[in-house]
Amino acid sequence: MIRIEDAPWRDMLAHAQAAYPNECCGVMVGLAEGEEKTVRAAVPLDNAFEGEQRERYLLRPEDLLRADREARARQMDVIGIYHSHPDCGAYFSKTDLENSCPWYSFVVLSVQNGRFDHAASFLPNLERTAAPEEQLLCPKS
Repeated sequence: MIRIEDAPWRDMLAHAQAAYPNECCGVMVGLAEGEEKTVRAAVPLDNAFEGEQRERYLLRPEDLLRADREARARQMDVIGIYHSHPDCGAYFSKTDLENSCPWYSFVVLSVQNGRFDHAASFLPNLERTAAPEEQLLCPKS
């Protein structure tokens, strides 16, 4: 289960809506205790994909490493990655699965006509062959 606190949730939604009609991406920072994760901060990152950003996002490894160092300095961890899907549902695509890391939660934000619509979270397996939906607890939007 992943729980997102109010402030990071608002930051994630604002980022997704500002990036529309392109995909946004960022990391979720917080604490994990067993199967329960709590997101305390959202860190927007640049979508480094050089193609059509409406259809894909790409995180630079150096941006992810910097976010991880900053999280650790705050005595937290990167516990997941978020990105938006413009004008389509919050699902985990084949490309998302192929580029995933099984130790992160992946929150997908559906943005319809520039406005947040719904979200879902996914947990890829170690083989990256499937990503079951994870319980997502977030503030009402």
